[in-house]
Amino acid sequence: MAMNFEQARTNMVENQVRPWEVLDGRVLDVISRVRREDFVAAEHRQLAFADLCLPLGHGEVMMKPVVEGRVLQALDVQATDRVLEIGTGSGYLSACLATLSAQLVSVDIHADFTAAASERLRHAGIGNASLVTGEAVRAWQPDGLFDVLVVTGAVAEVPSRWRAWLKPGGRAFVVSGQSPVQRASLLVLEAAGEVRMQGLFETDLPYLVHAEPAPRFVL
Repeated sequence: MAMNFEQARTNMVENQVRPWEVLDGRVLDVISRVRREDFVAAEHRQLAFADLCLPLGHGEVMMKPVVEGRVLQALDVQATDRVLEIGTGSGYLSACLATLSAQLVSVDIHADFTAAASERLRHAGIGNASLVTGEAVRAWQPDGLFDVLVVTGAVAEVPSRWRAWLKPGGRAFVVSGQSPVQRASLLVLEAAGEVRMQGLFETDLPYLVHAEPAPRFVL
């Protein structure tokens, strides 16, 4: 029997995302409308709405739906916001961010991710997203400042250079710390240049390239 994707998406929202304290109507609406099954590999379409991370290749994963919902809710993306996403991955979260915002710039170190996500976004009719291939921890530099920064992979420490990419009052979602117990946090750049951090929840994601913890030597 063919899978009813519309019903599966509704079940995901009502039985997974909403119970995980995602109550923002705009977030629930965008998760309900963006076709998650179109942003996964063909062999994973039947698992598109499961409560698990899906492999993407290169050791990367697609975040669980509940985590994606919490990310979008914490950032409170507005229709006038310019958003930067580090780690395009499948392009699913990119689609949600672009739908909620005025403009999305998304950068990924893997050229095949950029190419596949660009095609998926085009197929979904999303025209306000610009995807680029680059290494954002050490090298790539964006053009201009952003209201929102979303980092979809973990970092051992948050690179200080990212702070300069945010407008005053800008918000950033980051996952940092030591696997397997990492901390998802919301960072807000205050007008005085100070960063206020709010812990959100614990999770475990693969590290961005060049953002892994330093090797530990044990005698």
